[in-house]
Amino acid sequence: MRLILNVLWLVLSGFWLFLGYLAAGVVLCILIVTIPWGIASFRIGLYALWPFGREIVSKRTAGVGSFLGNVVWVILAGWWLALGHIVTGLALCLTIIGIPLGIANFKLVPVSLMPLGKEVRDIRRGGPFDRTLAG
Repeated sequence: MRLILNVLWLVLSGFWLFLGYLAAGVVLCILIVTIPWGIASFRIGLYALWPFGREIVSKRTAGVGSFLGNVVWVILAGWWLALGHIVTGLALCLTIIGIPLGIANFKLVPVSLMPLGKEVRDIRRGGPFDRTLAG
């Protein structure tokens, strides 16, 4: 099921969202001072490309530095990427097949606004009740 959801996600929204994160990451890396934000953009962009079967969790070591970094992130790129998730989610919700993917897009909005202090990890394979981005 994850493979089917990921392929649908890739075709309908994942690739385009990944390109947005990639563009933000490249711009932030060109500015040298903002390289940590560029790396975060690449990390979350790869997650946005193929999200099902993985999850975003908060790092225990994240603190004030991550919070301040996220404030800078929102100003530089976060709000654009969050807007992309919202618009894509609304468009996907216009079709019955796209509703679960639209909801998954809405769940990515907080991550697109605050990527620092988060990490991507694989979900254990435990059966149909695994926690995924869509469920």
